[in-house]
Amino acid sequence: MAQGDAATGSSAKFTFDHLPNRTFSFLENRDTRELLTKWSMNGRITAQAFRYDQYFQSFQKDDFVLAFFQDPNVTSHLKLLSGSSGQWTTLGTNVKKIEAREIPCSHVSMSLFDCLDKENIVKESGYIAKCLDEYVDEFVVSDELRKVLLLEDFEKYKIFSPSDREEFLFLLFKHLCLGGAVCQFEDTIDPYLEATKSMYKELLSVQKDPETKQINIISSVFKVSAYDENGLCYPSSTTHEQTFAYLIVDPLKRHVVALCHCFGGGIF
Repeated sequence: MAQGDAATGSSAKFTFDHLPNRTFSFLENRDTRELLTKWSMNGRITAQAFRYDQYFQSFQKDDFVLAFFQDPNVTSHLKLLSGSSGQWTTLGTNVKKIEAREIPCSHVSMSLFDCLDKENIVKESGYIAKCLDEYVDEFVVSDELRKVLLLEDFEKYKIFSPSDREEFLFLLFKHLCLGGAVCQFEDTIDPYLEATKSMYKELLSVQKDPETKQINIISSVFKVSAYDENGLCYPSSTTHEQTFAYLIVDPLKRHVVALCHCFGGGIF
């Protein structure tokens, strides 16, 4: 995993401004919010936009991400859930080190999930095939969808290749399916697919190739963590598979969106 620290000295050229008026329909839309509430994620997930003025290329990700977390316009506005109070607060700390991993995002349709129907994990009616309950870490596995997401020894686990599982589209889908600490799972697949599509489409920017007419994603996505003198500080001081933060960078608008979720059971 790539890392950056304050000793690099080259991160100062990137500066950021908060964009408080940028809203996200997947957080505002009533239907999506009801789903996020049902999945124990509403009130625990947030998206914020910032602007940067400098030219950025993905090979500069470590300098870029470190500069992001050290910029006073970010530390004074970037939200995270306080582990002690359970309330939203701002980062407000001196970040010393970051971890940033580039996440591939090549899919421009939902065809990645067609295999769920072909393998009968999802029935023709749209209902998800059930199974006897078992537990994986903190997750209750009560259907074959969760088995294919979590259990490597499940016979159908390989319907998604290792590269499929690294894709941002797959990760968003998995995050929504697993939900929060008191998640009420769906019986049918459509709510998961629709919410994933809505988030994915809104977070990423695309461009049509003038020659081939193909739609290409131009955004870069990084899964990130930040550390201060006391250790991990963002997206939380504690780790969990469902506590995550992604930075989504639009090189044309020069916007960066921070998508953050903190695993838990409280709804605010």
